[in-house]
Amino acid sequence: MTVVPEVYEDGLRRLLNEWDPLGVAEDVQDEYDCMLGHLFLLLRTGADQARIADFLRADLTDHFGLDPRFLGTESMAARLLAWWAAAAPPHDACSRPAYRSKSTSTFSVMGWDWQART
Repeated sequence: MTVVPEVYEDGLRRLLNEWDPLGVAEDVQDEYDCMLGHLFLLLRTGADQARIADFLRADLTDHFGLDPRFLGTESMAARLLAWWAAAAPPHDACSRPAYRSKSTSTFSVMGWDWQART
């Protein structure tokens, strides 16, 4: 389980509750907390909008039993990325694009492609 720092947890929870695909956020403030850890990990590791939208679609389908086609997963992914760009500290190396030198090698770990300096 990914531990989400409180400052990011509060911001992510606010965004998810504003989006509120189930329409229950007024009554259940923690309904989407099951998504916080994975979203934080995606944002912190530099996932792009398509990868975040894929996660949102999969979670809405598999966990919540919703049809995500009309729930704005792409726009929510864009909103999450914009929030992260403003919220993440600039010294957080994981929140910025990977450094690319003249000599790099690409490797894959658990479905993620990474570039390493050589």
